[in-house]
Amino acid sequence: MRQRFPQSYYIDGILSGDRLILSRAITLVESRLPADLDLAQAVLSAIVPMTGKSTRVGITGVPGVGKSTFIEALGTYLTYQGHKLAVLAVDPTSQRSGGSLLGDKTRMETLSMNPRAYIRPTPAGDSLGGVAHRTRETLLLCEAAGFDVVLIETVGVGQSETLVHGMVDFFLLLMLAGAGDELQGMKRGIMELADALAITKSDGDNRDAAQRARVEYQNALHLFPPTGTGWFPPVMTCSAVSNMGISDLWNMILEHQQLTTQNGCRDKRRQEQQLTWFRTYLRQRLERQFFAQSGTAERLKQMEEEVKEGRLLPVQAVEKLLQH
Repeated sequence: MRQRFPQSYYIDGILSGDRLILSRAITLVESRLPADLDLAQAVLSAIVPMTGKSTRVGITGVPGVGKSTFIEALGTYLTYQGHKLAVLAVDPTSQRSGGSLLGDKTRMETLSMNPRAYIRPTPAGDSLGGVAHRTRETLLLCEAAGFDVVLIETVGVGQSETLVHGMVDFFLLLMLAGAGDELQGMKRGIMELADALAITKSDGDNRDAAQRARVEYQNALHLFPPTGTGWFPPVMTCSAVSNMGISDLWNMILEHQQLTTQNGCRDKRRQEQQLTWFRTYLRQRLERQFFAQSGTAERLKQMEEEVKEGRLLPVQAVEKLLQH
């Protein structure tokens, strides 16, 4: 049985930057026990005034693009610059594969040993909404603990990009040169979310191909509607192995933050994210509350049988179920 600690233990420990207590607080917000939920919300309410001061960056990319290597290179650069860095990984796909919680730490060996960096994967086995909810709360805890840069990595592909985009100030899409036409369908939707594209592995024999890809992607971005922030997403090249372009990428992110802070778009984006978080959580709670009602499971099973056999239309079944 996990040891229980008072509310003050978590609050004081987080605000003093204690890594062990931060980890325990994150475990607390991940818990589904009702008593833990109440305590977690009390802790979060107390530390909220100390949050919101970090630069939140989302990082995604096609499989094989080298996200972990890139994050390790960027993270190492940031810590050398004096930043305190938290890396959170969102992996909703691992609920099917039973993915390892230690995956990110083994893939980022150097960064995981860095005293100015903190790596925390999101646990497997939950819905996309649950993963997003817990990652947002973990982000707040890390900010309160003094981390001034938070990188959120999407491990899965698909809907997780939209989730991470809804948590960050800057969304970076990593691409490969000559990745093939089979990825075009996925790229379009994600590219529209991106604040910048970076062509990775742009070194050695791959340098010329990377430059060609950069021009192609830059031209493609001109076809997309304007973002409305006054920012046009650039396409850059980088190599995590040789550290080429890493400092340029960070300076570009800072330039974006300066622009959007001055024109108010950063605050507006965060306010919209808060509203989205509220509405998403409200829907989840209402759904859980509905299915927890006495007799709902039995009525639902009956409706499903009638729908399956064609005796009732799906819309009629839903209306009938909600009338009780």
